[in-house]
Amino acid sequence: MQFGRSYEEFEVGAVYKHWPGKTVTEYDDHLFCLITMNHHPLHLDANYAENTTQFGKNVVVGNYIYSLLLGMSVPDVSGKAIANLEVESLRHVAPTFHGDTIYGQTEVLDKWESTSKDDRGVVHVETKGYNQDGTLVCIFRRKVMVPKNSYLEARGGEQPGRPELVEPAPRD
Repeated sequence: MQFGRSYEEFEVGAVYKHWPGKTVTEYDDHLFCLITMNHHPLHLDANYAENTTQFGKNVVVGNYIYSLLLGMSVPDVSGKAIANLEVESLRHVAPTFHGDTIYGQTEVLDKWESTSKDDRGVVHVETKGYNQDGTLVCIFRRKVMVPKNSYLEARGGEQPGRPELVEPAPRD
């Protein structure tokens, strides 16, 4: 199974459909809110959401959806990244609710070689997240510095740092 790509493997216009999707639970949403200290009642208080919002129920915090999509994209996009350089735009297009399943896909918009180091390049991508009905919920663009094959070869190849299995000596 591939984990990330080298610069040479990216093609402008390519679309990577991330798999599998993730069903967002109330627990996921509440834990993320609590860890990040976002205590807005829209996300945590069912009574508040039911009686005072247009949605009538809790809305999943948007940064969780962004983080989920970013994580989903790692095996296809940034699994070999040297650095995530920039998130250039982030839009939450529609709300996500507890029980929704999120799917993602990323399109390669552009790529260019580094001007300072010849063993890497930058890939410009757009990730879209949508729910089980196909409704777009989140879209963001980012720039990722990725290694060229020469960078990977100089550092141990496809899985740098992975030790080789040492078989035990036979018993007498």
